[in-house]
Amino acid sequence: MEIPGSEFVLDVDTVIMALGTSPNPLIRSTTPGLETNKKGCLIVNEDEMTTRDGVFAGGDAVTGAATVILAMGAGKKGASAIDAYLQTKG
Repeated sequence: MEIPGSEFVLDVDTVIMALGTSPNPLIRSTTPGLETNKKGCLIVNEDEMTTRDGVFAGGDAVTGAATVILAMGAGKKGASAIDAYLQTKG
């Protein structure tokens, strides 16, 4: 149902799309070495690295349904850890 006057343009710097609330089961079935918990969420260490070396994860794939803010925090933390990891690989 259309709501008259409800369309508008909003100038923003960032748009975050929130899609889904659970890990995609294809990830663990197609990527050997990824351990999951009872809920099917990926297990990661404090740097967001999974149980497979060099594979990082965050957001709902790790926590299950949670806030976008938590997912963004995991992404920021993971990005720093990925950079550090890649620096060690030369």
